[in-house]
Amino acid sequence: MKQLSHENVENIQQKFPITIVCDAIRTPENIGMCFRISESFGVEKIYFHENSPSIENRKVINTARNTINQTDHGYYNNFSSLINSLKEEGNTIIGIEITDKSINIQDFNFKNHEKIVLLLGSERNGIENVNLVDYTISIPMYGRNSSMNVIHSLAITLFEVTNQIKAHPNLTKGNK
Repeated sequence: MKQLSHENVENIQQKFPITIVCDAIRTPENIGMCFRISESFGVEKIYFHENSPSIENRKVINTARNTINQTDHGYYNNFSSLINSLKEEGNTIIGIEITDKSINIQDFNFKNHEKIVLLLGSERNGIENVNLVDYTISIPMYGRNSSMNVIHSLAITLFEVTNQIKAHPNLTKGNK
């Protein structure tokens, strides 16, 4: 067995109909990792609140590496307006959040939705207005802790979403 370097690996470059909305994420490292994870999983676009750390922040740049320039992104100042606009464009809004209506991530059928918005709540307070989402999903946890870092939950969710969607190629676009 030989460990491969980045130069030895050529990924299948594919975009999925997934948009990420970061609801007031404040930690520069989380912003940078959002870029890095989103690019790795072929996300179409990321939205950040205008008060989130800038993409010119040194910690954001260092954490994101070169993925800032590879990932389409935008900013918003009104959460409700953005979510309503994305719904009008045909997106299903899915909050990664623990609620009394949350569906276990493995039980949610992502294939039934042509365009998906994954909504990440702020590190401290969660999703600003959970009543604007179409669904909430949760990740089963088996320890005493009931929450995890917002970017870890995004990575787990993107893994599940892309695994389900790639089995249905008619839902993907922009293949290599």
